[in-house]
Amino acid sequence: MITAELHTLTGAYALHALTEGERADFERHLADCAACAREVTEFTETAARLGLAVSTAPRHGLRARVLRRITDVPQVAPGPPGGVRPGRAARWSRRISRWGLAACLAASAALGGVAVWQYDRAESARADAGRAQREAEEVAAVLAAPDARSRTVRLADGATGTVVVSTGRDRAVFLAARMAKPPGGKVYQLWFDDHGTMRDAGLMDPHLASQAVLLRGAVDGASGVGVTVEPAGGSATPGSDPLAVLPLPA
Repeated sequence: MITAELHTLTGAYALHALTEGERADFERHLADCAACAREVTEFTETAARLGLAVSTAPRHGLRARVLRRITDVPQVAPGPPGGVRPGRAARWSRRISRWGLAACLAASAALGGVAVWQYDRAESARADAGRAQREAEEVAAVLAAPDARSRTVRLADGATGTVVVSTGRDRAVFLAARMAKPPGGKVYQLWFDDHGTMRDAGLMDPHLASQAVLLRGAVDGASGVGVTVEPAGGSATPGSDPLAVLPLPA
């Protein structure tokens, strides 16, 4: 998908209307496009406001008053069903009225629930976009830092891994290229090698062959960065030998 097309997907992304492939392409683009990130945030906020617009809370006690009055106020229907004697028409009318009002109240409650759900989804999307933008900015800051140093290692099947460290910012970025997709239910996990002790540094996206990952936490004197294959969601400690350990650049 070309960049010009990606710029047109901000609204569909905010409304969760993209396919999985389109979403992955757009999120890669979003990491480097401040204009699209801002537009996604604006669309998300608008969706939230529209959702809240249909969920105005009723006045206190309204439900109780309505339920009390429908038992006392007779309603006259246009005509009773066939076979209903006139003496029963008022009772039939009140029954229909109660059912109709109950249905209206149920529909109102359902609409309110949908509005809350829409608002929650919009808030979640906005938070995700905000996190993605902040992480992209931090990745760019590390890569552009005057003291940035890098080291590249060739991995299996023609893949490469590069670790970039900024001593001044005390942060590191892992750049993966042509990484094979991990086995089903597995994920690549990154670790800081604290001179023999592995410290969790975050997960890679299992759907992306090439990506830039801001390592979780400070470098804090680590000697290298390791990559392991772990169950989806990651592990507290490495469950396998590292595929590679990249020494941090001097």
